[in-house]
Amino acid sequence: MRLRERIGRRGRFDNLREIRTLDPYDDRDRDRIVTLTGRHDFPWDLDQGTAIAFLRDYGVPSIARLLDRTKQFEGDGIKRYDDTLVFQEEAIADGVDSPRARAATERLNRIHGHYDIPNHEFQYVLATTLVGPVRWIEKYGWRRLDPVEVVALTRFTTRFGELMNITGLPETYDGYLQLLVDYEREHFAHDPANTRVTEATIRIGRQTSPWYLRPGFRRVSIALMDEPLREALGMPKQPRALVAAVDVGLRARAKVLRFLAKPRLTPYERRHPTYPQGYTLDQIGPGKMLDELNTPKKEHSVA
Repeated sequence: MRLRERIGRRGRFDNLREIRTLDPYDDRDRDRIVTLTGRHDFPWDLDQGTAIAFLRDYGVPSIARLLDRTKQFEGDGIKRYDDTLVFQEEAIADGVDSPRARAATERLNRIHGHYDIPNHEFQYVLATTLVGPVRWIEKYGWRRLDPVEVVALTRFTTRFGELMNITGLPETYDGYLQLLVDYEREHFAHDPANTRVTEATIRIGRQTSPWYLRPGFRRVSIALMDEPLREALGMPKQPRALVAAVDVGLRARAKVLRFLAKPRLTPYERRHPTYPQGYTLDQIGPGKMLDELNTPKKEHSVA
């Protein structure tokens, strides 16, 4: 191999080496770390961790009942899922404090403003979006997260939450983890709404998965749930052999990626079934709200 080719080839751990040179307490470095972690090294894992985060939300009956009443998952579930991921992408793309991210967050706040959602539920949902991906990567990622990455992801999450006007947020990952554990201990309980929203979400996942994953998608999804979550969602217990097989398969995937896969050279671009040609922000949101969301807010002058 020519020397020039060897120099030009990016190594599997080059992103991690760059991450370790950055300061997660610097806002620009924080956003760069999140991009390298979420869009280069672990894009698929981030999606899976986010999917688990959705399911954890449904274990809280008050959250599940609201989602069940809106019927968004029943009537337009794929768009609902795509739109949620779009807000995450808009925040990461140019940095959480960028004009692009702020416009997306303002739109998200307008959507949430239609519902009476208490601050403690917002806190919990935000915690799941951080703890879910971190837990997944720690268990099934091709490498462990560096402490610098965990700090950056935590600060990114907190800043996003601040832009959503969520108060009383933790300052550390351990704080978010404790918030999640305590909240689930107090609020996890089975309710028929939990099961309905979960089944609707699994159907969405199945529809958007490759054809060869669809036959066993539901059972594998349930096999990935821990027992408190499975019971809160009212999902049937799966055979131990299946749970073990899913675990072994995901760990094997991590080994293959670590030792055989080439590093990603460009940021991952997620495909959205709802928006095959791409999206604009005025398309994001529940269909019944789009006209209102796309109407500029009136400015009130003080006489």
